[in-house]
Amino acid sequence: MACLYTIDAYAADSEKLASALEQALDEVDRIDRLMSHYKPESPLSRINRDAAASPVAVEPELYDFIAEAMRYSRDSDGAFDITVGPLMKVWGFFRGEGRLPSDQEVETVRPFVGWQHVIMDPEHRTIRFDRPGVELDLGGIAKGYAVDRAVKILRTANVAAALVSAGGSTIYGLGAPPNRNAWTVSIQDPVDSGKVARDVALRDRALSVAGSSEKSFEVDSVRYSHIMDPRTGHPVQGVLTVAVVTKTGTEGDALDDALFVLGPIRGRKYLKRLDAVEMFFFLPDGQKGWTLIHEPSW
Repeated sequence: MACLYTIDAYAADSEKLASALEQALDEVDRIDRLMSHYKPESPLSRINRDAAASPVAVEPELYDFIAEAMRYSRDSDGAFDITVGPLMKVWGFFRGEGRLPSDQEVETVRPFVGWQHVIMDPEHRTIRFDRPGVELDLGGIAKGYAVDRAVKILRTANVAAALVSAGGSTIYGLGAPPNRNAWTVSIQDPVDSGKVARDVALRDRALSVAGSSEKSFEVDSVRYSHIMDPRTGHPVQGVLTVAVVTKTGTEGDALDDALFVLGPIRGRKYLKRLDAVEMFFFLPDGQKGWTLIHEPSW
């Protein structure tokens, strides 16, 4: 998952709590082994190797998860896209902090990017690609799914309250800590990392954050972030941070990237089609550093 998972939790029985926490973190490891495109032996890597040659049979959990990710791609008009991997590589974000590619390099990989290149057969649970060079990258959504799976285990174990965090980018607040109504989670100031931009109360809700400062580089006074617009082949400009509050970590992990790409105007239109979602857009402001647009979907 390329991040540290942490869990703060409360329960009446400390031994049962310790066991539940171990199971929850083991589940995160299992999701990583299933969905990592960095691990050559993972089922996802097998799809990436073989699906251009012939349909690949995929186990139900992974197939259903990819189908859900594809739904977010369709609904966001491609702003969120799990085929973005070739662009991440050419821009140097696959295993590094980024590089500025030539226009020719970008144009060379763009024909391999687009959810339409992924052909899914629900009857036989197979996936194939319509051309060589296409690959799946679940990094933009798998972290949230792993958070949801961990939360499910904690619920089943009757854990009263827990805060499950995937590197701080997707956080789920289960219940509330003792003597409080909710978990309080801070959104980092997008300009000054030592400050808090806003506090958010989470109770059986998730907060997901996508920021241009997470992984980026600068060339000739222009900052390029790792958040890619799959439709243009270039990193998104003009947005500092997007945060969303959603019902699940999976939904939040997909929507923060999608809204970051769409921007506040088109993002507002997308938000109207969603249920019980809050969005926070932090945009550059020459005088104040940043300005905030906050909108709920209700």
